[in-house]
Amino acid sequence: MPAFLSAEPASERAGRRNARVLALCQALYTSSVSIDLTLTGLVGYMLADDKAFATLPFSLITVAAALTTIFASFLMARIGRRVGFALGAAIGAAGGAISVHAIFAHSFWIFCCGTATVGVFQAFAQYYRLAAADAVDAPSKGRAISTVLTGGVIAAVLGPALASWSRDWLAPVTFAGSYALVTVLGLGSCALLLFAYRDAPPIPAANAPTKADDSHPRPLVRIVTQPIFLAALANNAIGYMVMMFVMTAAPIAAVACGHTIGEGAGIIEWHLVGMYAPSLFAARLIARFGVLRLIGAGIALSAACGAIALSATDLPHFYAALACLGVGWNFMFVGGTTLLAQSYRPSERAKTQATSEFTTFACTALASLSAGQLLARFGWSVVNASIFPALALAACATLAYAWSRARTREPAAASA
Repeated sequence: MPAFLSAEPASERAGRRNARVLALCQALYTSSVSIDLTLTGLVGYMLADDKAFATLPFSLITVAAALTTIFASFLMARIGRRVGFALGAAIGAAGGAISVHAIFAHSFWIFCCGTATVGVFQAFAQYYRLAAADAVDAPSKGRAISTVLTGGVIAAVLGPALASWSRDWLAPVTFAGSYALVTVLGLGSCALLLFAYRDAPPIPAANAPTKADDSHPRPLVRIVTQPIFLAALANNAIGYMVMMFVMTAAPIAAVACGHTIGEGAGIIEWHLVGMYAPSLFAARLIARFGVLRLIGAGIALSAACGAIALSATDLPHFYAALACLGVGWNFMFVGGTTLLAQSYRPSERAKTQATSEFTTFACTALASLSAGQLLARFGWSVVNASIFPALALAACATLAYAWSRARTREPAAASA
């Protein structure tokens, strides 16, 4: 059909195409990160002299992401997301190569440098979903976010399998081949972004101000004190923090409870499936039940993870707990991002997204850094009991936004 006869604007078609490209990039990024998620705790345990620091390389992925995320947002505002995303992927490829060298040299601290560099890749890649949301109109934002995250579904299944399959590529040095694959995946993502992705101007939400109003962006404090932003931030940050807190400790806890290293990796594999598989239908759930109900279900499932993990330490309970944690994270993250994408004007995009992403990764880094210490000193039960207050805070922020929306009779955000 000729473009002038199409009912769908060209900008909307371009936005949907970019979302599909970003879904492929998400698949490559998730595959590389899932290798780190599956093996880094174990490799860190193998290389560290003090086993209490075994999760430090894993935590540094998130610490580096937190430190880089503000820089990444403002850099992409200047040079464009295409070049910025490709730069992030290239840095991720370098991180894989540094990790390979560290394993050959049996150097814990060089390995920490390698995983931190992969964290820079994560900081850029976390904007994939926001880039997709910004390029479509308000009713399509949830669908665009879900489209990007579906790229992680196949990667969630294949990532741990790829980690296992490639770990002896560079035999006799175990695990070095897996991090070589991280380099290959990063380079593949870089090439895809440079040749297939195109920068697109943001499409404002339906209730956005006029262009004249948008030329005067609001102060950041006014943006971040909106109930919709606070609800978005609470669910993004706390959902990610709780997920990373439990997931960081889970493989080591499983081994400490008498399960094998392979079984510990299998637990993470099913957790990753839980993280990304719901993206196949999350947009439909938002359309049918509203984003706030989706968020509520995510909070409940994350709490169920803690309850299941506290009840027993046999293998089925580990699987069930981490699967609930993955699905709960997905619902909170998709829902929180949907709200976030409607909390700012186009001219406010860089500073608002940078604030949200930095806060999310700072909280996640803190959770990841403390997980290993808490596990080593107090045990698996205390790790899981600690998540309930944080989830209660996310629930309160979500209810506060729902109450403010009902009180002001404002339109529901993305069918909220």
